[in-house]
Amino acid sequence: MLIKSFFTNSIGTLVSRIFGFIRDMLSASILGANIYSDIFFVAFKFPNLFRRIFAEGAFTQSFIPVFIKTTHKSLFTYRIFVRFLLFLVVFSLFVTLFSEFFAKVIAFGFDEETVALSAPFVAINFYYLPLIFIVTLLGSLLQYKHRFAVTAFSTALLNIGMIAALLLFQNWDRKTIVYALSYGVLLGGILQVLAHVIALKKENLCKLFRAGFAHRKRNDAALQATQKSFNRSFLHSIVGNSTPQIVSFVDTTLASFLVTGSISYLYYGNRIFQLPLALFAIALTTGIFPKMTRLLKANDEAEATRLLSQGFWILAFLLTTSTLGGCMLSREIVWLLFERGSFSSHDAEVTSWVLAMYMLGLIPFGLSKLFSLWLYASMRQKEAAVIAMYALGTNLLFSFALIQPMGAAGLALAGSLSACVLLSLTIRSFGTQAFFAILYDKKLILLALVLVAEAVLLYFFKEFLHVHF
Repeated sequence: MLIKSFFTNSIGTLVSRIFGFIRDMLSASILGANIYSDIFFVAFKFPNLFRRIFAEGAFTQSFIPVFIKTTHKSLFTYRIFVRFLLFLVVFSLFVTLFSEFFAKVIAFGFDEETVALSAPFVAINFYYLPLIFIVTLLGSLLQYKHRFAVTAFSTALLNIGMIAALLLFQNWDRKTIVYALSYGVLLGGILQVLAHVIALKKENLCKLFRAGFAHRKRNDAALQATQKSFNRSFLHSIVGNSTPQIVSFVDTTLASFLVTGSISYLYYGNRIFQLPLALFAIALTTGIFPKMTRLLKANDEAEATRLLSQGFWILAFLLTTSTLGGCMLSREIVWLLFERGSFSSHDAEVTSWVLAMYMLGLIPFGLSKLFSLWLYASMRQKEAAVIAMYALGTNLLFSFALIQPMGAAGLALAGSLSACVLLSLTIRSFGTQAFFAILYDKKLILLALVLVAEAVLLYFFKEFLHVHF
């Protein structure tokens, strides 16, 4: 079951990321790294921040344990759907009315003219948030049924919408292209919703909403307790899962004080970093979580530990080899993906340095997501939230310390250092002794040998590229 769900999520993520890199290559070629690309990435930052918080952990890790436990599944699902959707729609309208304020919040270093230019794009992109909430809720119901494919593959629809916008408007002025990209985001969100609705009908899960609507006035003590449990869990999960996203958000804000293009350098570097993180860590933890929750609810801790150990060694091999490859080949990767059109050699050089600093955080970020599952499945969301706040505070300290000597690369390195703090504290909560019991294995020697062999092969590969290209 683990391997099947992992490969389903990984293949779906890979397909999505391939389309994502096509989108990014087109963006780099058509927009380059300048004020207009910075403006779009700022406008897309808010909905993308919430997308990652919702879709990559916080909501699902709160919803599934409560959904499994409650005897009022249909009414609980219906009420969560209605309340969240209404709040997000109203919030989106509020952002539209005060879009300049929110643009200033994201990119505090922008001057007034640039903030005014960014404001309408911030407003448009924010309407993606209600759409991605619907996708996340429907996707959580599918995960409960161990159906992962639709959610994994549907993210490609967002990228397809943006690719279509770039191709159709590539010969227009840059401001119009940014408008087209923003509406492409909304088109992608609508397509994602439709894909999940179709999947829900096939699994006969739409009856949950019909039954919930029919009994919407019911309000007994058990249902109120269920909702309160979810509310507490969700608030803590947001904090616990949002560290990488808040780090990225802070990076964008601080980068707005640096030279033009710095926001874009961080964006492109982070996009490459997110590929192995999503392809391996997020894909695997998404597949593990429903089963681990059931095991811990049944007090089968031994089997849950075995499942966690299996996931750990899969990630250990995939993340360490990816980190080594990403650091050694950062310049070559950026050259291959982005160095063309309006994206200059200097842009590629700076982005590659940013990428190398991000890649140092791949292992701690990925493994912290795995071990935090134990806390979420055990309903210890508050503990995970406290850990995340410590890591976030560490990131802020490192960011202010490194931004001046290292620029955008310093912000990326600060995020990686905070990830180390996040992992160490998460392991301590999971149990240091239990962690070392998993780590002390013959596979550790094999991993070391694999890394040595990889380093040698990559060294000669780089030499080959330098000689022939």
